[in-house]
Amino acid sequence: MSNIENVKNKIEEFLQIGGFKDFSITADTEGKRISIFIHDLDIRNMLPELISDFERIGKLILKRLDVFSEENLILDINNYRREREDLISGLAKAAARKVLLNKEEVKLPAMNAYERRIIHVELATRPDIKTESYGEGRDRYIIVKPI
Repeated sequence: MSNIENVKNKIEEFLQIGGFKDFSITADTEGKRISIFIHDLDIRNMLPELISDFERIGKLILKRLDVFSEENLILDINNYRREREDLISGLAKAAARKVLLNKEEVKLPAMNAYERRIIHVELATRPDIKTESYGEGRDRYIIVKPI
């Protein structure tokens, strides 16, 4: 059994202990991604915190197994993270269009490191613009600039 499968099984136990009854959980061992679908409760308002908490648990389990560094696990619940990634990619593309149209830099809202990385990766292949991060901590943001 792979280490990601071990994490999946432990998270499944936590979900059962936590009172969740109607859920499914899958593990992509190559992508080191765990997807959880919870059907029995309306958890939309808690998703970011719930994802963060379960991801932290998963990383602690991996660390205890002494196999992967902390960055290697991606956990998603009810496709929240995947939808957020699509939204951020769309924001990056829209910012790039605006920069090229107006020939002025565009400041994006503050984002966490994972979301900023999505912006940087999405726009990295564009020879006509560049991205730079500014600020500290939770106030860190990206500016998209024309070249």
